[in-house]
Amino acid sequence: MARYRVLIEQDEDGMFVAGCPSLPGCVSQGQTRDEAITNIKDAIAGYLESLHKHNEPIPPSIWEETVEVPT
Repeated sequence: MARYRVLIEQDEDGMFVAGCPSLPGCVSQGQTRDEAITNIKDAIAGYLESLHKHNEPIPPSIWEETVEVPT
């Protein structure tokens, strides 16, 4: 199982656009946040499959944490 950072933004039409910065051009969208996450997972899987098929290097997984601090 690999982990990749995904950034999700809502566009001016209300669609949720998800992109994976570690995989240039790997972008998807959905009408809801959950749909965008499901779609970007499929896009990432296809991207990695293509890299493997063409003997290209697979970017490493990431490990990150989110912390909350009082403001």
